Amino acid sequence: MDVARSLILCTVLAACLAHTAAQWNPGTATFYGGPDGSDTMGGACGYGNLYNAGYGILNAALSETLFKGGASCGQCYTISCDGSRPGGEYCKPGTSITVSATNLCPANFALPNRRLPAWEHIGVYQAGVIPVVYQQVKCWRSGGVRFSIAGFNYFLLINIQNLSGSGSVGNAWIKGDNTGWIQMSRNWGANWQALSGLVGQGLSFAVTSTGGQYIQFLNVVPAWWKFGETYTTNQNFYY
Repeated sequence: MDVARSLILCTVLAACLAHTAAQWNPGTATFYGGPDGSDTMGGACGYGNLYNAGYGILNAALSETLFKGGASCGQCYTISCDGSRPGGEYCKPGTSITVSATNLCPANFALPNRRLPAWEHIGVYQAGVIPVVYQQVKCWRSGGVRFSIAGFNYFLLINIQNLSGSGSVGNAWIKGDNTGWIQMSRNWGANWQALSGLVGQGLSFAVTSTGGQYIQFLNVVPAWWKFGETYTTNQNFYY
């Protein structure tokens, strides 16, 4: 198998796809979890409750190569079962589904079969692994970008959620009422860190999407914020 181009569909539909825009790529898909989608919550992107973060249960767990250390978190992919390849007898011809990347799914071809609603959009439940084709597509989200704050004192960990357009974060900055712009670095998944003492200051953010669009989210967080809170904006990305 070409690991760099494989993807493993995991979940209620958790999928594993690759990033080559406007081009269909071959891969494989499997699944995990129960029909209520509870096993898709959390994950290696750090989104926590995926309903609250804007992603729901149609999600993708990417292979390690495609996950790119979390750089692909939030990206959207359309997947179709490929009936022309071995295993294609388990495909449902002419069907496809669009999912968001929210987790990491190392290859495991011994996963148990479970009947899952989203999985059954493109394949039949008897199949453990099915051949698919997939491509990255534009994300459409409800509402604006969200910033969830964790950490303590001089360590801020910001989970950046619900991006439209390319769906994922390329670079991020934070600004307190009494500071200039401070560049953050990726800690893990969709979590970005700042080693700064910003408690007691109102916060603004700036984000460049992996599609190259730059947006400033000014005065998003009031000075009385607390760790564990999430703040929603009215701005989002187009690309």
